[in-house]
Amino acid sequence: MATNDIYRIATGAGFSSDRLDPAVDLVKRGQLDAIVFECIGERTLAFGHRDRQADADKGYTPLLERRMRAMLPLCRKHGTRLITNMGVANVRGAAEATADVARDLGLAGMKIAAVLGDDVSDAIPDDARLSEPGCTVGEVGRPFIGANAYLGADALLPALEADADVVIAGRVADPSLFLAPLRQRFAWRGDDWPVLGAGALVGHLMECAALVTGGYFADPGVKDVADLAAVGFPLAEVAADGSAVITKLPDTGGRVDEQVVKEQLLYEVHDPAAYATPDVLADFSTAELEEAGADRVRVSGGTGAVRPEKLKVTVAFDGGYLAEAEVSYAGANAAARARLAGDVVEERLARVHGSNAPRRVDLIGVASIHASAVTGPDESRDVRLRCALRAQSREEAEDLLWEVESLLNCGPSGGGGYRGHVTPSVMTYSTFDRVSPSVEVIET
Repeated sequence: MATNDIYRIATGAGFSSDRLDPAVDLVKRGQLDAIVFECIGERTLAFGHRDRQADADKGYTPLLERRMRAMLPLCRKHGTRLITNMGVANVRGAAEATADVARDLGLAGMKIAAVLGDDVSDAIPDDARLSEPGCTVGEVGRPFIGANAYLGADALLPALEADADVVIAGRVADPSLFLAPLRQRFAWRGDDWPVLGAGALVGHLMECAALVTGGYFADPGVKDVADLAAVGFPLAEVAADGSAVITKLPDTGGRVDEQVVKEQLLYEVHDPAAYATPDVLADFSTAELEEAGADRVRVSGGTGAVRPEKLKVTVAFDGGYLAEAEVSYAGANAAARARLAGDVVEERLARVHGSNAPRRVDLIGVASIHASAVTGPDESRDVRLRCALRAQSREEAEDLLWEVESLLNCGPSGGGGYRGHVTPSVMTYSTFDRVSPSVEVIET
């Protein structure tokens, strides 16, 4: 547990499908004050709305019950608070499901707080301006699914001050999940911009879990990381001035050094001197990193300025259906046969089905992600043709699957291993708004 001057906070997840065993290990051995499960991205949020439309009891992270069943007894035993945005598009449902797990496990007296107010679906008019496409909501031309504002640490503080054991939110800015308990622990004012900037820096470094302990850093022979299969998740030892040591548990895989931490420092940051969050306009350009022992990096010097007046809002739309179909070609002239097969699919979609839906054809093993950079001769002997299409109707999406599978008999020669599927898809854009969050507490 924390000493008078150090707060120990760890990351239990960096996205919705992250591993669970590193989080279990952290609570067992980390002497933590809090552990944060950061589980929302824009698409995750949009799919949460879609899931709740299909079933009013859904819309939160599908792994919530499994995670809570593993974590709640450990958090109770070790006095660790759990903070998460696993509520996604159904925060109340997530809190109730967590309370049910606690009751089932016999954890009486546990307080579960639901942080509400990020869902602003009813407050987004058709004439609201979207920043990326430069049009209004009504001009997108696709069914509206939902909208959520990025809440800040202010929204979580009432739950922490109510001494909640578990704090469940929906869309909260990633660094704010860490900044909120730091503000409570150290009594940081909501307008102390330098220290809030320093705290936001800690949150940004921690938010993506194994990215700061070597997971996404690993590149064999270039940037080697030991025991990647057992990579540990990060732990921050935070001081009252906002400085921190980023580390991980001993005897876990991964690495924490200046190189790794610098990569995460700049991850998804367009302007390190003006990183906009709901809490502070953070300035990471003044940050100082210093190795403080094996797998220990001291971070200090982050600062900040007055926070933005309005919160970012993610607006989600129904993207129709995404069709994906694949078939393999191997052996001599495999790439030429795969390329011909892709041309056949393109021609038949246009000529036979009259489709002008957005689509792409990739030769995996030859040129897919970097297709535009391939200029020389190709001698690949193992090629996977992938065709994808976004359609408004399921029937149009299934036309793609039909055409790719028909290659197995209609040629070119040597195709095999067909696989295809159609899934619902979503699209997200951004706008800005003001919100009024609230907190509800369930006690088991």
